[in-house]
Amino acid sequence: MAKLAFIGLGVMGYPMAGHLARAGHSVTVYNRTASKAEDWIDEYSEQTDAELFAAPTPAGAAADADIVFACVGADRDVESICIGDNGVFDAMQQDTVFVDHTTASADCARTMAAAAEKRGVGFVDAPVSGGEAGAVNGALTVMCGGGQGHFDKAADIMTAYGKSVRLLGDAGAGQLAKMVNQICIAGVVQGLAEALHFAMEAGLDAKAVVDVISKGAAQSWQMENRASTMIDGEFDFGFAVNWMRKDLGIVLDEASRMQVSLPLTALVDQFYTDVQKMGGSRNDTSSLIRRFRG
Repeated sequence: MAKLAFIGLGVMGYPMAGHLARAGHSVTVYNRTASKAEDWIDEYSEQTDAELFAAPTPAGAAADADIVFACVGADRDVESICIGDNGVFDAMQQDTVFVDHTTASADCARTMAAAAEKRGVGFVDAPVSGGEAGAVNGALTVMCGGGQGHFDKAADIMTAYGKSVRLLGDAGAGQLAKMVNQICIAGVVQGLAEALHFAMEAGLDAKAVVDVISKGAAQSWQMENRASTMIDGEFDFGFAVNWMRKDLGIVLDEASRMQVSLPLTALVDQFYTDVQKMGGSRNDTSSLIRRFRG
């Protein structure tokens, strides 16, 4: 079993680190709110005989780890835990690997990869898709960028919470793939919101319609998992509008840099702004239908 560190015990990181512990690895965790780390140890020490520790700083968590995993908020948080005061890069041993599950910019990934290389540390950007349910159930999709050797050191361990773990290119490729993922989700959710609104306005039994069309070409994960709750006006299922707007901002910034037009993505980003103004910042992403239904 490996000696691991996990930094960031939020909605995603908390259960992801838990899967590593249940797999039998020694895990040292760090969280900005220290009580969350203590809660994590209390919970998972009852589920495994593995050694579990909490560290007071990112560097403290990383000092003896073979692989350091992180899942934090945004670029600035990644930079802080990697190269800031008490950052992990200065504490990690040569030839160990840092795996970043944060959804951040590709530029951040490339910059941190270069900083890691100067210290003899490997770097893999590895954003995930699957939401809170995927993290809890150990069924995430993990999109990776980095060197093959660094990826190989971490890939098998990531299967503790990843149903699909794949290297897609050099540093930054994982983040670019996550952008593709978010573009697809934004378009599908908006299309589903419009379709359900149309069905209800037409006087149809929207759930019956969904049951029929989900057997054909209109089927999607969003339809299977969110159509019924969208119809019922229930939007408490994990990935929040605020986070989706953060992700779409990253997408649109990257598209601007590449001089790639993404008109639908830009439009849906504005629709999510409308949901925020309606008080839906913490609603899950399926709440786009609120623009039609209130």
